[in-house]
Formats: sequence, C-alpha cells, structure tokens
Amino acid sequence: MTSDISARDRARWVELVEQIELHRRHYYLQDKPVISDQEYDKLFRELILLEEKFPLLQTADSPTLSVGGAKAEPFEPIEHLTRMYSLDNVFDDAELESWRNRIVKDLGAEPVYLGELKIDGLAVDLVYRNGMLASVATRGDGRVGEDVTYNSQFITAIPRALTGNPPRLLEVRGEIYFTLVEFDKLNGEVVALGKSAFANPRNAAAGSLRQRIDRREEEIVKATNNPKTSTAKLTSLRDDLTHAQRILSSLQLTVHGIGAVEGVELDSQSSGYKLLADCGLPTSMHYKVGIDPSEFISYWQQHRHDVEHEIDGVVVKVDNFELQAKLGETSRAPRWAIAYKYPPEVVTTKLIDIKVSVGRTGRITPFAQMQPIKVAGSIVEMATLHNQEEVKRKKILIGDTVYLRKAGDVIPEVIGPVVEARTGAETEFEMPSKCPACGSKISAEKVGDVDLRCPNAQSCPAQLIERLFYIGSRSALDIEGLGQKAAAALVDEGLLTSEADLFNLTPSSLEKSSFFTKSVAGELQLNMAAEKLLAQLQIAKSRPLWRFLVALSIRHVGPTAAQALATHFKSIEAIATSEAAELAELDGIGEAIAISIKEWFSESWRSQIVTSWSKAGVNMIEQQKQQQSQELAAVTVVITGSLPGFTRDSAAAAVTDRGGKVTSTVSKKTDFVVVGENPGSKFDKAQELGVPVLDAAGFEVLLTAGAQAARASLGLS
Repeated sequence: MTSDISARDRARWVELVEQIELHRRHYYLQDKPVISDQEYDKLFRELILLEEKFPLLQTADSPTLSVGGAKAEPFEPIEHLTRMYSLDNVFDDAELESWRNRIVKDLGAEPVYLGELKIDGLAVDLVYRNGMLASVATRGDGRVGEDVTYNSQFITAIPRALTGNPPRLLEVRGEIYFTLVEFDKLNGEVVALGKSAFANPRNAAAGSLRQRIDRREEEIVKATNNPKTSTAKLTSLRDDLTHAQRILSSLQLTVHGIGAVEGVELDSQSSGYKLLADCGLPTSMHYKVGIDPSEFISYWQQHRHDVEHEIDGVVVKVDNFELQAKLGETSRAPRWAIAYKYPPEVVTTKLIDIKVSVGRTGRITPFAQMQPIKVAGSIVEMATLHNQEEVKRKKILIGDTVYLRKAGDVIPEVIGPVVEARTGAETEFEMPSKCPACGSKISAEKVGDVDLRCPNAQSCPAQLIERLFYIGSRSALDIEGLGQKAAAALVDEGLLTSEADLFNLTPSSLEKSSFFTKSVAGELQLNMAAEKLLAQLQIAKSRPLWRFLVALSIRHVGPTAAQALATHFKSIEAIATSEAAELAELDGIGEAIAISIKEWFSESWRSQIVTSWSKAGVNMIEQQKQQQSQELAAVTVVITGSLPGFTRDSAAAAVTDRGGKVTSTVSKKTDFVVVGENPGSKFDKAQELGVPVLDAAGFEVLLTAGAQAARASLGLS
C-alpha cells in the first residue's frame, strides 16, 4: 500500500462517494432509485478497491463504513438498541462460491445454512418490552432510523402485544411490504387520482409507511375548529385520512432477525424464528434450515412468482449464533450472511420513439418510449438510454422490437434490439442539436464528455422546473407541496421565471394558476395544494443553513460538503466572499468543489437567488449552538463503533463543540480513540500505535472533565 495519492485518484474518490451517496438518497429517502443494483455495486466495489489501495482516502463517513439510508426528515430519529446491518450481495454462482469458501476457511468446516426469501420491501426495527410494542423504526443508517411508531398502529400485521411467554425485551427486524394484489390495487388508485404509479412494491411500501398520519389528523382538528372551513373541504380532509389509513392497513410484515433480547437464551437463527412465531410475530413460511445454498437459490429462481409478494433474490445465513459471532461483521454487513440477487426478467416490446429530457444541471438524456408491458411485477413504458453513445452502442432503432428488463428488478433497461424482427421501416435516432425546452444549442461541457448539456441554466424552463423540484425534495428543503407537478405549474403558468422568487409567492400570485385554484360557486379560490405550498414555504425558511446550500444546486455540493461549509463559515455571505484556496482547505471540500462554489457565486443571476431569499426572511446564517467550554482545544479524537446515547454525528459534534477536532485516521498525533460497540480496524491501529483508548464511560469523562481527567481515568499521567 502506498500513500502517494494522485490528484486523479483523489478526484475519483470524491466522485465515487458523491455518486454512491446520491444513489443511496434516491433509493432510501426518495424511494426512487435511478440505477440498477448491479451498477450501484460496481461503483461500490470500485470505491472499496480505491480505499484499499490508498487507505488515507477513507474518511469516517465513507460509504464503505456505513449502511445506506440515513434517516429522512421530518420523522423524529430513534436509535436502535443494536446495530442494524445491511447485506452484501452476490449476483452469480462464482461469487456465491467465493463467499462459501471464505466461510469454510474462517470456520474450518462447512456450517449449517438457513435460507430465506429476500422480500422486496422496507426494512424495519421493532422493539417489544414486557410483551408490548414499544417502538417501530425504519433502518435509517443502521444506528438511527425514522420513528414510525405512530403509523404502525394502523398496520394490522404488526402485533401490539406478543403471545405466549415473550422475553422481557425483544428487538426484531423485519420487512414491511405489499402483496402483489395490494400493490396492483394501490397503483390503480393512485393512477385514478392523476398521480404517478409506484415503480415497485418497495417504493410503494416506503412511501406509504412514511405518510404523516399525525399531520393529517392535526389538519382535520384545525379545520373542524375553524368556522370558515367549508363542509366540502372537511369531507375531503377526512376522506384523505381514511384512504391513508386504509393503505397502511394493507401493509404486511415478515420478521427475519433478532437484535437485543433479554430473558431468553437462543443458540441459532432457526431457534430464534421459532421463538418469534411462538410470540405471535409473522415469520416466513418459506425459510428452510440445513439447505444446500445452490439448490435453494435455484429452486426459488424458478418459483419466484409462486409467492404472494415480490422477491428480488434469497438470503443465505449461517444458522448457529456462536459461529455467526466468530465470523463477525464488517462496518456495514455481517460476514455470516449473503443476499443472492436474481438476474432480472427479460421481455420484448415495441420501441415507439426515442425522446430527450432536460435535467436540473442541463444534461440532455435520451429515453425510450415503449409500448406498455408488464415486467417484474409492474407496467413499464419508459426507460432511460443515458446518452447518445449508449443508443449507438446498443444499435437501437426507433420502431425496433427490443429486449427489456428490470435491472435489479427495479430500473427499466433496454438491453438491445430483436434484429430478426426488423421490417425495414425502423429509423435511426438523431440527438437534437438544440434544447427541446428553450432552443439553446446543446454541447458537451468539455472536450471528451459523452453527456451533452443545455448551457442556458438561467432561462431554460425545463432546468428551472427540475431545480424547483429538487429544492422541495427531502435531500434539500423538504417542502411538501413542491413536487414535480407543482414545480411545472409554477413555471409553465408564468408564476416563476427563477427560483429567486420562490419565497415571494403569495395567495394572490397563486390565484393566477389553474393548478393552484378551484372553482367554488363560479369563483376561483385557492385549493389545498396552494394552501399547503404557502404554509410549507414559511416553515422551510427556518431550515438549517446547510440545507439551503444543497438547495442552490451548486455542482458537487451535497449534504456532507454543505454541512462542513455551514459549520465552518457560519453564513452564506462568508462562503460567497471566501477565496477558492480558503474553501479548498476545509476538510471534505477540496479544489474541485471550491472552484464550483466560486463559479456559482460569480454569476449575478445566481447570487440574486441568495439576495432574494434573504430579503424574504430565509435563514442564511448558521444557527448558534449553546456555547460550550473549549476544554478540548487542540485535542484530536477518532471515534469508532456505536456509542450509547450518541449518533455518529452527535458524538463528533460533542467533541467539536468543546473545541476538539475529530478525524477519521488514527496516527501518532491522535490524542484519543473512542471505541463503542462493533469497532473497526481503528481500534487495532490505536493499540498498535499506543494511542489511549476510551470506552463509552471514558468518553463521558472526556466531555465533562477534559483530556487530563480522561487520561487519568486510564491510569496515564
């Protein structure tokens, strides 16, 4: 291993991290994945190899050290009692055999395996105390998830009380999902309401579980107490609530794992499943102990549609808990389990046309418009073709019969043409020379780029729509009511020509829009979409500064970079006026991001967005935290593992708030390594270098009494 890291390697690491984090947000938070599992795994494996070659590149928040799916606001955070891991994936028999060989090598013999189906749903964590349900949470980042306990009361598949003789504490893991029948029914309902259908059962389950039932109930109470509320509006609110509750009641649960447990001794995964079933929890009828993994995988690949719910593969686990403990875990996944992902189904359909879309950064993307067809459980009629070179590479013609699959059983992908079916009437696709939305000449941003872009960032309506939609997304300002259709209405109906005026929208301006109004007794009035948008815009004004930095769509500035900028510079003005060199010196920024920031603020129309938002009352200053003493000034700390009472971010903040510095790499200059549950290689490195190691109690001493007291607690001077 070498520490000679080139600028190209550093840039590629930043690019890989940003891409992986972006696709994690699409998958876990927005419930709208945009690449296949195979493509994601290819990126992830490249990052692993790069960090293995250059260990100094790896930071504490590298995706290789975390589980995807950080909690999504606005739900309250809830900390799992024990770490909730993700699973590593394999996609063919050779990869499976490699995993089995590692198991045998580490254990010295072939263990007993348990096989189960991999349900296409949303992972959840349930805690029962003295037999009563105490909490339900999504997986989140593996340590902290979203508290959806309130919504769980409407899911009849989740027992409120356990049966039999349950242990005094039982933490279980499971999957929330829709059966295929309920999934099709739900999609029929949302399409009838004029909304977009869910792409797959997992997205439907995630979106349904994340409904804010409590907010709907609060709206009804307020409307009931308001004498101006019309009967029609009150009826509409109640109908919406009833519909949302009915959807929740259709969700199913299957449990497949155990976390913390007190009051009972278990020796294997299968004995745990028996306990769960005895307690009245819904376990799968399809799991099997003592399997030959290859035979189990082959059987369910042929019978994957014989079950009531969608599956995207199977999971193979070492059954014995003692052997599981011996094998251990990586920072994100257990070594004793593997998910075998099935290859996607392939169908044929007619390619009617190839059109192009314009993204928020101006990227022009061709997509296939096809004759609708059912594949892997849902109807598909469009699929991205990425860029014009991809169309040429696959030799696709308009009018072709094409092979279509769901990559990873999720993302529609055109594999290629059925050449034998050609009639001679097919035509070649020609990439437009001008933007279809604004007419600007499109081109590559720099020599060698495959992607073409519309350079008219300021005035292109398609880019503005996408930027507004992004501003409203959970990744940015999380503005309910600012979805794709609302963003399009604001632009298409002339209400906004720039995002600068977003927070200046008023009832009178929305009254000019057919999307935001309704006719009552011959008079136009604002509808619920308008009222929701205006109310949410007011709430969004007080979001943290880093969220506004993300919302500005500055190239390469995602949540991690935005939080670093907000914490260090404290205000949008300080960021805008800083030199590129000063920006680049900040941990997690670097030269490429610094240049991007300076270029963004150098354009007057973009800086006008900040000015206009500030005048509208938007928060552009980092909120001051309660001043802590600076007793940890000049103290460098590395934190590894899970600490009780802290998330990874809050533990780091506890140190930095007291003047200390948190780094990701252990060196002789490190003052303390704080070790929680499931520590990684940093613990071994600390012991090797003789760096003082603090447990959770020692960390508390460090925070409350300072470095000298922490050293004294270890018997050091």
